[in-house]
Amino acid sequence: MKKFRFIIILAVFILSVSACKKEDDNNDEQAAIDKALIEAYISDNQLNAQSTASGLYYVIRESGNDEHPTVYSTITVAYKGYLLNGEVFDEDLAFIYNLSKLIQGWKEGIPLIGKGGKIKLMVPSALGYGSQAQNGIPANSVLVFDITLYNFTN
Repeated sequence: MKKFRFIIILAVFILSVSACKKEDDNNDEQAAIDKALIEAYISDNQLNAQSTASGLYYVIRESGNDEHPTVYSTITVAYKGYLLNGEVFDEDLAFIYNLSKLIQGWKEGIPLIGKGGKIKLMVPSALGYGSQAQNGIPANSVLVFDITLYNFTN
């Protein structure tokens, strides 16, 4: 009986490790696809972009002042969000929200500018909505945002 229980536990463990490895492989594969798509977009649009360690690409159009928000700030921004093909999926001229509740790409990108700053973010799918389709945004989509930071409060 102990031997049977050990075999069952071992089988569950092996299946769990195998499933995690497949998920990691899929994530790495998607990250490579996203990177290639973003780099092609940057080249096609002749952008002088920088990137973070997480894979977020950005272009600071205007740095704004010396006051920068934190991930815990409530931000007031104007933004336009679109896919790499130029299809606009959302825009707002006076969006107010807590940055900590937004996608990871915004959490990393918006603190790079100060009040009055403007930034273009090219967000790989892992820092956006990932493999989940969202309000007309297909799964695994790279997202592009043009953002103006009007104000923030901590």
